[in-house]
Amino acid sequence: MKIEKKIVGYEVVSPSHAEKTDPLAQESRSKEGSGADVILMQPLLKRPTELEGSTYRIRTPLSEHALYVTINDILVNGKRRPFEIFINSKNMENFSWIVALTRILSAVFRHGGDATFLVEELRSVFDPRGGYFKPGGKYMPSLVAEIGECIENHLMKIGLIQPPEITPELAAKREKAQSIGILGAEQCPKCGQLAVARLDGCDTCLECGYSKCG
Repeated sequence: MKIEKKIVGYEVVSPSHAEKTDPLAQESRSKEGSGADVILMQPLLKRPTELEGSTYRIRTPLSEHALYVTINDILVNGKRRPFEIFINSKNMENFSWIVALTRILSAVFRHGGDATFLVEELRSVFDPRGGYFKPGGKYMPSLVAEIGECIENHLMKIGLIQPPEITPELAAKREKAQSIGILGAEQCPKCGQLAVARLDGCDTCLECGYSKCG
């Protein structure tokens, strides 16, 4: 805009007043509220001075040193929900990606939305070098997947996730496999466990109940 007249005075105008008097600003604001889909993230939860949490130990054959996973919770409407996560270990080999993972997970927790989806995302990570068996025989496809299972156990502990129910059909299959000495030898495409056994002519996962026969 070119000024063609001599300036004889001036006035300081606040931004809010300028928007009220400027037709271009009003038009822009009207377009913003004209039905455009705007997705807003929930505001960050503020951290109290003190938080309650739990620490879990993860031991793997990948390292002689254990990992310690600490998840602190915050009260929202009287219910506990995760707020932040820390992972510590004497083994510095995976330090950089573990720090990155904890910061991303904590950022998701602090936005206060539904964070249960993180469990499935982490548990579906497979290590190209191969997984390992936990004490007790449960197979873990990767260290990231075990961190995901650790978060799942914590979410079940505070009531955000209900423990999986074992159907009578799956219980019967487990009992039958145990009675005839069948152990799972193949990896399940659904849960990733090495628990697929052949029962009654059909491949069945003894961990989650998945079956090729439906």
